[in-house]
Amino acid sequence: MAAELFPGKKLLPPVSVHNLQRQNETNNNLHPGAQSCCTWQGLYPTVRERNSVMFNNEMMADVHFVVGPPGGTQRVPGHKYVLAVGSSVFHAMFYGELAEDQDEIRIPDVEPPSFLAMLKYIYCDEIDLCADTVLATLYAAKKYIVPHLARACVNFLETSLSAKNACVLLSQSCLFEEPDLTQRCWEVIDAQAELALRSEGFCDIDTQTLESILRRETLNAKEMVVFDAALNWAEAECQRQDLAPTIENKRLVLGKAIYLIRIPTMTLEDFANGAAQSDVLTLNETNDIFLWYTAAKKPELLFCTKPRKGLSPQRCHRFQSCAYRSNQWRYRGRCDSIQFAVDKRVFIAGFGLYGSSCGSAEYSAKIELKRQGVPMAQRIIKYFSDGSSSTFTVWFEYPVQIEPDTFYTASVVLDGNELSYFGQEGMTEVQCGKVTFQFQCSSDSTNGTGVQGGQIPELIFYA
Repeated sequence: MAAELFPGKKLLPPVSVHNLQRQNETNNNLHPGAQSCCTWQGLYPTVRERNSVMFNNEMMADVHFVVGPPGGTQRVPGHKYVLAVGSSVFHAMFYGELAEDQDEIRIPDVEPPSFLAMLKYIYCDEIDLCADTVLATLYAAKKYIVPHLARACVNFLETSLSAKNACVLLSQSCLFEEPDLTQRCWEVIDAQAELALRSEGFCDIDTQTLESILRRETLNAKEMVVFDAALNWAEAECQRQDLAPTIENKRLVLGKAIYLIRIPTMTLEDFANGAAQSDVLTLNETNDIFLWYTAAKKPELLFCTKPRKGLSPQRCHRFQSCAYRSNQWRYRGRCDSIQFAVDKRVFIAGFGLYGSSCGSAEYSAKIELKRQGVPMAQRIIKYFSDGSSSTFTVWFEYPVQIEPDTFYTASVVLDGNELSYFGQEGMTEVQCGKVTFQFQCSSDSTNGTGVQGGQIPELIFYA
């Protein structure tokens, strides 16, 4: 039957289990260790898994990289074909017209952990990022044109962006030409300017980034905070340049950037007690600024005299009407609370609260923001209400960064003898410009506030 199916072909005898076992034994005798070395391919069903075995593996390696600066190098094995498939730079290096046949390639400008993270992506299709190495990995991905890894690095940086690292990331995003990340950094720096300026990372930025921040029209910060931050940066820059941190050297490293600080827009008290006594300004500059504050004929100044615009707060109002009754809304130390979520990053600056419905009155308010039960910000503050149905603003010390698609809890505990107005006809979803707020009831609320009615009629935010 077989001869009819394959005419003219000499068929091999069937292989028995006994013959197959004997052949395997012969192979193992001829090549000790061959079973572990030559049959591993059968353990992995996909090309990706088999390529993963080659990651950082000397087996079949046809190129080696010496990665890292002198004194901190690591020798990494590679496989030209796999690397060329994953990177156009490696393809040109190994198979292009100007390819050089080198067995060892030195890469002093990339850190070993970041280079390995890039190779892990190329070999294994796995992205392994951490906060300590993500910037260096982004540099490697940009250098070797691995765009999907670079995008993953930028996404990682955007999700981990905060006031503490925004200034450093701003500097890096400009270096790496990542405009979307640059814009995200500016959003954080503008809204949380005082926190960003007081962060350790601010002192690590380069001169160009310093000037761009000092020039920023929308910084939401007191000018005295800007001045102090610039002096802190100058002290760090002196250390980087091996200069003694004297007043003269601080002024030297600041250069013309000092005129980007809008000193004349400080309050007279802040200037007199701070900048005027810092000795960073010359005697003539100090005298001229004092005259600018007090004289009818003001001198010309090199400093900008126009206050920064800052950011305009937006208000999310969640009730369609308000009311009052003779027996509510009362406060006896109980908590009014509501949960909310947004569809894009915002910064909550404070709440709008109702006041007395029985004439003017003063309230003491403990306001708080929590995420998954963990307090993010709280403040005790007093506010005066005039008896109208208007809302009265209470501010946190600093705006609080709110991430999208996560529910947060806004709470207030009011202490006041007078009955107040309360909201009604509450909405579960409110559109404020480009931001959508969603509301749901909070288990923390013990005074009756919920989605349909109660206190905390407004969330005040920057977007």
